[in-house]
Amino acid sequence: MKLIFERSRPGRGNDLLPSLDVPAAPLPEKYRRKTAPRLPDLGESDLSRHYQALARRAFGVCDGFYPLGSCTMKYNPKLGEEAAALPGFTGLHPLQPAHTVQGAQAVLARAEHLLCEITGMDAVTLQPAAGAHGEFLGLLLIKAYHHSRGDTGRTVILVPDSAHGTNPASAAMAGFTVKNIPSTPEGLVDLEALRAACGPDTAGLMLTNPNTVGLFEKDILALTALVHAAGGLVYYDGANLNAIMGVARPGDMGFDVCHLNLHKTFATPHGGGGPGSGPVGCKAFLAPFLPGSALCRNGGEHSIGQVRAFHANFLVVVKALAYLLRLGNTGVAEAAHTAVLNANYLKRRLEKAGYTAAFPGLCMHEFVLTLEELKKETGVSALDVAKSMLDAGIHPPTMYFPLIVHEALMFEPTETESPETLDEAAAVLAEILRRAKEEPEALHAAPASTPVGRPDETAAARRPVVRYAFPEG
Repeated sequence: MKLIFERSRPGRGNDLLPSLDVPAAPLPEKYRRKTAPRLPDLGESDLSRHYQALARRAFGVCDGFYPLGSCTMKYNPKLGEEAAALPGFTGLHPLQPAHTVQGAQAVLARAEHLLCEITGMDAVTLQPAAGAHGEFLGLLLIKAYHHSRGDTGRTVILVPDSAHGTNPASAAMAGFTVKNIPSTPEGLVDLEALRAACGPDTAGLMLTNPNTVGLFEKDILALTALVHAAGGLVYYDGANLNAIMGVARPGDMGFDVCHLNLHKTFATPHGGGGPGSGPVGCKAFLAPFLPGSALCRNGGEHSIGQVRAFHANFLVVVKALAYLLRLGNTGVAEAAHTAVLNANYLKRRLEKAGYTAAFPGLCMHEFVLTLEELKKETGVSALDVAKSMLDAGIHPPTMYFPLIVHEALMFEPTETESPETLDEAAAVLAEILRRAKEEPEALHAAPASTPVGRPDETAAARRPVVRYAFPEG
């Protein structure tokens, strides 16, 4: 496929922009470029065909099964898009006087209230632009709280060894030292290891529940009590909230602060489908440290300050609120129950087909397979199986994560998949397992039907080509 610059022809163009309907306001000369930007020259048909070709190469939740573990790739209802496209929302400007945007502020207030209700927190800020951004803010709240009490020696954040990579990264960015807590053979946090790690330098513990291997931390009340007894706070990573929303609340488990992923749990688009949003909720004693919200532009005297301009990603909040209002109290809990049911159904089907679960028994919203023995027996790796799924029109699950499971594949079917889709996926994976044992070399060459086969991932990581090299002259 040609790059857009390779399609460019000098002098070609189109008239996609509407005519100017306001007086022209030329830029002052000091702000003007000395040379024209190197933009491609394309006709409208060239432009349309280029993006249609890109769309055909993309794979999203509207194209097929997308069981990307820990990412909750659920279907995004069109209702949310319709709500966000209402002229009363799209026509707003962030600098409008407050009295002219009362409807939008009511949306933000309602969203904050519902997210408090779901999480068991007392206050929420909608400012963070993504989950990791929310993590960073949550850790800054923990830091500000300790410093406000003169407790500056609390410099360590405890993180389970199965945690998302953003957890230790966010802690390090916030200026903390990270200490890993090992998991038990059952995939849960080692209570005694946590007890030994807690001390006067403990600022907090970062934890998701259900955890990264899809198991509910049965000792959660003991875990949070241990950290609190040591003087630390407990942070809830909301990546896996989809399994318990409407059923159990982090605030009731002893968590002091949490972030949420609107682009996971609350069905707003991921990545290229739209900006993310990572609201942060907290208990009342941490509320004075929150950034000023859209409902109160300036934070209090203890506020850590703004982390996002204006009213954050407002239309993402509109989509999430539409989702929550459409589901209602019973629908939110039903979605969580169905997500857990679907995960257990698919897990059992794959176990019957011959795959090995890293942790047997019931799971929550996701589960992890280990292909360690399959690789020893046949040479077929988790990567080979994942690439073979592409040929069947299924997006691969999360690969090689968490690191505590060798040759890991992590599946999260979500609640929006039908039994027929799960049955088809199980049949595809059963066939891949048969081929792994009978014709392993074929799997090493997968995928065979996609526009791009297997790129050299090492070279792509170490020598990425991230810009177009214009021809000389």
